[in-house]
Amino acid sequence: MFGQLSHLARRFLGAVRPGAPDHAEEQWALTKLNDGERALWRRMNNPDRRHAIEVAHKVVAELGATATRPVVAAALLHDVGKVESGLRTPGRVVATVLWAIAPSPWLDSWAKGSHLQRRMAQYRLHPAIGEQLLADAGADPLTSSWAADHHRPAAEWRVPVSVGQVLKACDDD
Repeated sequence: MFGQLSHLARRFLGAVRPGAPDHAEEQWALTKLNDGERALWRRMNNPDRRHAIEVAHKVVAELGATATRPVVAAALLHDVGKVESGLRTPGRVVATVLWAIAPSPWLDSWAKGSHLQRRMAQYRLHPAIGEQLLADAGADPLTSSWAADHHRPAAEWRVPVSVGQVLKACDDD
């Protein structure tokens, strides 16, 4: 529980910091993505891209030569489904808190509710949305599977467990 709160606090502080990723880091990330993935990357907001680059660098450091292009793309694009919600940091904070205290009861009704409620429901569904966006963009199945699986328990992962463990640890770090 404390680890999850610490992770969320770090993500929040990173989200309120202004600015795009460093140009060299941005270029590095773009070399790891195919054309369709690059288009999705450009839709992501600055805090998500900065976070994704950090995750990807950690994955590369952990896996070394076994950090294949699809694995690095998975690290870079695991949260891409958040783009469909259009929520900025305050809305994301509210959606995350609601998710933590009531994981699913509000989701069905909010998906049919006000514009803001629908956007919060989309944010909550970002893993499935990301999987679809990546599949439509021609991503490797490992990359799109990780977008869908990154909040699921390890027993439900469709990626190799050894790869999923590294991706998860680097994201939750």
